[in-house]
Amino acid sequence: MSLLKSAAAVSGLTLLSRITGVVRDMLIARFFGATAETDAFYVAFRLPNMLRRLFAEGAFQQAFVPMLSEVRETQSPAKTRRFIDHVFTVLACAVLLVSVLGVLAAPLLVWAIAGGMRENPAAFDLATAMTRFMFPYIAFMSLVALAAAVLNTLKKFAVPAATPVLLNIAFIVCTLLLAPRMEEPVWALVVAVIGGGVLQLVAQGLVLAKMGIFVRPRGLKESLADPAVRRVMTLMLPALFGVGVAQLSILINTNIASRLGHGAVTWLNYADRLMEFPTALLGVALGTVLLPGLSAAHTKGDAVRYNSLLDHGLRLVVLVGVPASIGLWLTADALVSFLFQGRNFTPEDVAQTAVAVVGYAVGLMGLIGLKIIAPAFYARKDIRTPVKAAFASLICVQLINCVAVPFFAHAGLALSVGLGSVVNALALLVILRRRGIYRPCAGWLKAVLRIAAASAAMGAALWWAQRGVDWTALGWSVRAVGVLGLVAGAAALYFGVLFALGWRARDLRPAR
Repeated sequence: MSLLKSAAAVSGLTLLSRITGVVRDMLIARFFGATAETDAFYVAFRLPNMLRRLFAEGAFQQAFVPMLSEVRETQSPAKTRRFIDHVFTVLACAVLLVSVLGVLAAPLLVWAIAGGMRENPAAFDLATAMTRFMFPYIAFMSLVALAAAVLNTLKKFAVPAATPVLLNIAFIVCTLLLAPRMEEPVWALVVAVIGGGVLQLVAQGLVLAKMGIFVRPRGLKESLADPAVRRVMTLMLPALFGVGVAQLSILINTNIASRLGHGAVTWLNYADRLMEFPTALLGVALGTVLLPGLSAAHTKGDAVRYNSLLDHGLRLVVLVGVPASIGLWLTADALVSFLFQGRNFTPEDVAQTAVAVVGYAVGLMGLIGLKIIAPAFYARKDIRTPVKAAFASLICVQLINCVAVPFFAHAGLALSVGLGSVVNALALLVILRRRGIYRPCAGWLKAVLRIAAASAAMGAALWWAQRGVDWTALGWSVRAVGVLGLVAGAAALYFGVLFALGWRARDLRPAR
């Protein structure tokens, strides 16, 4: 299956995940609003979620996928299955230990990530209790990440892309059916997190079993003695620093947000959810598909294929990322009002969330680009370079915070994350060019000029169509029709201008 077809398949299923995620957030916003209780939940959920990205989806996949590709290319199927079993054993022991420590150290962790909550003891205690209940989520999701990495390496991209829908369904069911029956309704969200983690693990485990891959634990000593496992652990060490830098940046920003008053953490969370649409549909989908392909090309020494895959991914990023950034910037109020405004999510909440969306939109190209550029290093088992770039990005983010937060409050935090991602992505791209790893294929200038013209036309039309419109004063059905019309019209205009300037669908094919 070609890169484009694979990415389209993953994007389609990711779109389903994001649609159910938006439905989930719409329900949560309307049912719970933006309160100290929702701030407590999002702080508590961020802790295991942060460690999930650190140990599972982040550092683990960056180290495991290239090694699994290498083992499959050079070893027998029996040795490949044994390698997977050994990695499973070590990962399961590690996340079990981390989960126990997290439950014991919950108050300290909540203080570290949201020290401002100490001013509201009830919210702080609620966040601590929720953290203790949700910390086992990291154990489920770490094993889900292992199953997803195996399936992606086997080019079975559909199931890992679809399983996040189960978490969203758990949230929807618990919000509608469980929360109204609970004395403290916000605890229904905690039940949804644990239930969603179990469902995802069962779903991917069943798929592996149908493929004849039965992952089972082996002796810890035997697993640690496997040279390939030790290589994964060696690769994970710098990857942990790299992902840890990014998570440290999130931790610092959440701590700052917790000191900006009730609702700030929730506003940023909803703004971040909107950013996940383009970053997941393009960045995550392409990154998921690219990493195994790049790893295989590097293992075989096929530099031409490696360069072609990377160039193709970057072209798709620019093609979709530029209009997405402009569109989110100009329709932030409309989108937030349509998706989240309700009885408990007021027009003031809409305004505060929308301004954070604008801050993220400034750096959207960096957020998407990192998902494509970083795998170019991971595929070569070079994790140290992204670590250094991530550390520089962390310093950049905090320097921007010093200027942006006093002027723009929580929106300044979103702006700093976006700009820091741009700095990170550009630094890595420059390194790829200087090392001769990546050479742009022909046709970039023409493509950029077409995209710039089409994006300008789309942006002008979006600005003109919304002159004098107060989205929060409109009924929900009117907002829905208006937003859907804006999105459809903007997409049609953008691709229509591209087509008029000579762009064709065949231009999406990788260069030969």
